[in-house]
Amino acid sequence: MLTFEEKIVVIESFAELERKNVSLGRVNYHYEQSAYDKKTVVYHLHPNGNGFVYAGHLSGYDIDERGMVNIRDFTADELRSIVEASIRSLAPKTAKEQAVTGDAEIEERWIGPDKQTLMLLYENELWCVYAGLNLEAAFETYGEAEEYLAEEGFSRQ
Repeated sequence: MLTFEEKIVVIESFAELERKNVSLGRVNYHYEQSAYDKKTVVYHLHPNGNGFVYAGHLSGYDIDERGMVNIRDFTADELRSIVEASIRSLAPKTAKEQAVTGDAEIEERWIGPDKQTLMLLYENELWCVYAGLNLEAAFETYGEAEEYLAEEGFSRQ
């Protein structure tokens, strides 16, 4: 388990996060550029090493009812990974993403092993995968699209 100080070092390596000291020596970190009302990425990091990271828009984590993941036993790499993914999940859409998503009924951002971002959109009764402005693939069901993205090494963010 990382110490409080070691967790602080990892978290403060993200320049986009702003530290907010709270009661009992705990610390929160906010992402002020969030595209959502939710701005808290790290919640109640305690000097005993306990704390939470927001993962409400992420898959693959055991989240509580607030969308938080307990990071008490995370390694430095695991902590860095979840904080980075949390920030990405709250980030405003890029101009390309906004141009692609338009009036899509459902949209999801998927991140690949090399940090490549693909958008999965439900539009015109199809599930469409976009790489930037380019249509990569189209599927009749969400399951087919999800399987394709997983096989290619992508995970939903």
